[in-house]
Amino acid sequence: MAKKVVPGKKESGDSQKETAPNKLAFDKTNYYIILGGVGLLVLGYILMIGGGSDDPNQFNPEIFSAQRITVAPVTLLLGFAVVLYGIMKSPKKAE
Repeated sequence: MAKKVVPGKKESGDSQKETAPNKLAFDKTNYYIILGGVGLLVLGYILMIGGGSDDPNQFNPEIFSAQRITVAPVTLLLGFAVVLYGIMKSPKKAE
C-alpha cells in the first residue's frame, strides 16, 4: 500500500530541522544594542546644534568649536558603528 503524502507535513525521517515560524530575527540584546546606538546618534546631532548667529551680517566663531568639528562627528560615527554591530550580531540560539 502506498504512503499518503500530506502537503506541508514533514515526516519524522526528514533531515531538515523545523524552524519556528514566528521567530524574530533579533534577540533582546540586539534591540538594546541598536537602541544604545540610536541614543549615541541623537547625542551626536545634539552636540552639533548651535553656533549660528542671529544677525547674518555678524560672524560667530563658535561654529568652528572643537565640539562641532570633532566631538559630534566622532560620536555619530560611533553611533552608526554600534547600530551596525547590533544589526549584524547573531542572536543566541535557544536549545
